[in-house]
Amino acid sequence: MQSSAKTADEYLAELPPERLQALAAVRKVILDNLPKGYEETMDFGMIAYVIPLSRYPKTYNGHPLGLAALASQKNYMSVYLMNVYGDKVTEKWFIEEYKASGKKLDMGKSCIRFKRLDDLPLDLIGKAVGRTQWTGTSRTTRQLRLSVPKARKLPRSPHPSSW
Repeated sequence: MQSSAKTADEYLAELPPERLQALAAVRKVILDNLPKGYEETMDFGMIAYVIPLSRYPKTYNGHPLGLAALASQKNYMSVYLMNVYGDKVTEKWFIEEYKASGKKLDMGKSCIRFKRLDDLPLDLIGKAVGRTQWTGTSRTTRQLRLSVPKARKLPRSPHPSSW
């Protein structure tokens, strides 16, 4: 279900009280963990957290590069996490952490569906949102990289005694 709201506040004002409370809580967690360079806007009829076109205008579809989004669908609410979808390491980490939370994961490619706020581990959503940093050089959301540097493999000594 897409909204014609122009701002996140307008979007939330359209919701019934129980959904307003849930999405407002998720929104707060996202905003508290949103990395520098991203901003809240409306895109594709939902609340979106993006690299604005003013900072990175050359996208493949003319829309800002998205990190996360929030939506109220007909039968559930959704939080979309593009870094979980676009990075296998982050996806594996997210699924493991979600299971460890004791909550049931209902997930599509980037969409985490929930019916009540209690179904969602809010701290994990915050960690996932804060996990990706924009370097200013990415061309697509799949090229966004984690802020944690990859470990380098060091060459082995030719002598087994030094292993």
